[in-house]
Amino acid sequence: MRTISLGIVWLCLGLSLDALSLNGRRRETVDGEKTGAAIRGEKLLKRVRRGWMWNQFFLQEEYTGSDYQYIGKLQSDQDNGSGLVKYVLSGEGAGTLFVLDENNGDLHATRRLDREEKAFYILKATVVNKRTGQKLEPETEFTVKLHDINDNEPQFSREVYTGSVPERSDFGTSVIQVTATDADDSMYGNSAKLVYSISQGHPYFSVDPNTGVIRTALGPDDMDREQREHYQVVIEAKDMAGHRGGLTGSTTINITLTDVNDNPPRFTQSIYQFRVPESSVFGTPVGRILATDRDIGRNAEMYFTIVSGDGMDMFDISTDKDTQEGVITVSKPLDFEKKPSYTVEIQVQNTHVDPRFMSAGSKDMATVRIAVDDVDEPPLFDKASYLMEVKEDAAVGVAVGSVSAMDPDAARSMVKYSIDRRTDMDRLFNVHPGNGSVFLLRSLDREETAWHNISVIATEFNNPRQSSHVPVYIRLLDINDNAPTFATTYETYVCERTKAGQRIQTVSAVDADEPSMGHKFFFSLASEGTHRSNFTVRDNGDNTAGILTRRASYSRLHQSIYLVPVVITDGDYPMQSSTGTLTVRVCTCDREGNMELCNAEALSSSPGLSTGALIAILLCAIILLMIVVLFTALKRQRKKEPLIISKEDVRDNVESAKQRRDIIPSDTLLYPPRRRLHPAASGLVMPPVSVVSRDNGDVREFINQRVLENDCNPTAPPYDSLATYAYEGAGSVAESLSSLGSASSEAEQDYHYLSDWGPRFRKLADLYGAEDGDFS
Repeated sequence: MRTISLGIVWLCLGLSLDALSLNGRRRETVDGEKTGAAIRGEKLLKRVRRGWMWNQFFLQEEYTGSDYQYIGKLQSDQDNGSGLVKYVLSGEGAGTLFVLDENNGDLHATRRLDREEKAFYILKATVVNKRTGQKLEPETEFTVKLHDINDNEPQFSREVYTGSVPERSDFGTSVIQVTATDADDSMYGNSAKLVYSISQGHPYFSVDPNTGVIRTALGPDDMDREQREHYQVVIEAKDMAGHRGGLTGSTTINITLTDVNDNPPRFTQSIYQFRVPESSVFGTPVGRILATDRDIGRNAEMYFTIVSGDGMDMFDISTDKDTQEGVITVSKPLDFEKKPSYTVEIQVQNTHVDPRFMSAGSKDMATVRIAVDDVDEPPLFDKASYLMEVKEDAAVGVAVGSVSAMDPDAARSMVKYSIDRRTDMDRLFNVHPGNGSVFLLRSLDREETAWHNISVIATEFNNPRQSSHVPVYIRLLDINDNAPTFATTYETYVCERTKAGQRIQTVSAVDADEPSMGHKFFFSLASEGTHRSNFTVRDNGDNTAGILTRRASYSRLHQSIYLVPVVITDGDYPMQSSTGTLTVRVCTCDREGNMELCNAEALSSSPGLSTGALIAILLCAIILLMIVVLFTALKRQRKKEPLIISKEDVRDNVESAKQRRDIIPSDTLLYPPRRRLHPAASGLVMPPVSVVSRDNGDVREFINQRVLENDCNPTAPPYDSLATYAYEGAGSVAESLSSLGSASSEAEQDYHYLSDWGPRFRKLADLYGAEDGDFS
């Protein structure tokens, strides 16, 4: 009811204002006309004021009446009441939201308008002649503004807010700010003037009525996260400056107290007890101790330390990052026989301490008792390793040193010793099983191996599974048992033309021994070479010596090689010496003393031809010789006649009396042989021949038969042979020369014509032309 009355008031106020505005305009128009009339009598030097004009109209929003809402009246001086003037409206909402009576200029709104949707509308109006359509007035723009009413409640930017504040914060600490807005016009009345208030959340929080800032309303002792962590606060925003009749909006704020490190860690018990075997190695866990902290996250992180007790050096403690437990571990070897138990005091405190809450009670202490359990341990050597020395010429059976081990358990079991043969594959050493004395099994040589590393095993008699190893390093001490020798093989030459005392070579020596004071070598000419020697040896005193000439000239034709015996002696005890022979070649040299030519026997050692070149030349010569021999053998083999061609085997394969071992003879042959005895004195037996008719026979079939006969004949030669058979045909003058034809007929034939063929066929003519009686 109050809203409608207010609307009526505003409507009446708007109408009265419109009337005053229109009356003013009309009076202004009349005055203008009078002025215009006066001016028209004179020259029209100035612009004529328009007959009617307006600026804006006001309209109240949210009109609830059933009729069109009257806005105002447009009237022109050109309208004299004759009915010829027509009012025309254009612009925003013209014809739909706003209608204008074309006859009298009354302006109405057709429906209810909302200022929050659109606060004003811009329209244009003019007057035209109804008959001619001609404009009587210029088009004029005006505005229709909507008067606001409080029809919108405040709205917060979020339905639910989330905020946080550290626990134990001071009174009035800001938590979060909430903001609400009102769609009503803030420039008109108090419709959009908001006031904030708290409806839920007392007495912990408060809100600033003007800014919406939420603050803590209690002191540090009352805002404890460990007591209460989450709060829900409801804030209201009311327009009309909070007065009665205003509209209200609300929102919810979930506030969490964040943790601060205001609680120290505390052990869950004051005394802890653990047991650990004495055989535990470094890092073996002994047990876990637990401390709790009411804080969370980073503020609940803690660390443990061992602050006192007889086990401070024997144990360590660390923090498990996942569970925040203290883990006790072994840091040094334990020995039940020496100390069976330990007691330590352990302290716990936060890793990240807040100075505001530090106090004497920010640390906590607990007692930990650790008992060591006895276990059967292997023998324990008195040293971690042993170093022994022995001279390299020590006799077999000599003691090198000794090791010692004992059973650390209370039983004190007896111990026996042995050598790990995997470390002494050559069985050079042995150890006495009872006293641990290490002695030699074989003689040693320092120059072969200077160090020997073996491992000795100590085993309990009562429990052989309990054993331990210890490394033993044996160093061989050097004795002077090697004579010095030349450092290298020297290739020395002397020029035919030289001078006495000329140095032709500098020699040095090496010695396999290693004396403690270093090597000292002495060089001299052997006694057998001092008489009538052509060279001399000069010791340089620095472990080298020079070979010098004693003559001014040498002749390679007279003697091309000289052997110089040099005695090399070391300076250690017992003194060792050896004689090295230096070979000196006599060569022809140029003026500068460079070698030009030596005898052939010195060629291999000349600087101009290396050993590798000589080997290459020798290999080439051998290869050439092998090629020549191979070529000669092939040539001779080509000149040899085939094995089957011989005077004894002129005809077909002669039957051999020697049977083949690879074919077992059978009583019945596939093709029984036919024998023909010639009355020759030699008594030769002709080979078996199968008779084939020259006119009707098939040569291919015949050859295949002969091949089969030879394959099955155990008396055939054990090698492949070739017998050629040819059929020359009936048109040949000589006809066939093969013995096949002679075997096909027993008739007498004349072979004397063979003599006309030359000396080579006369022998055949004599053989075949002879009568049978000639061979008897």
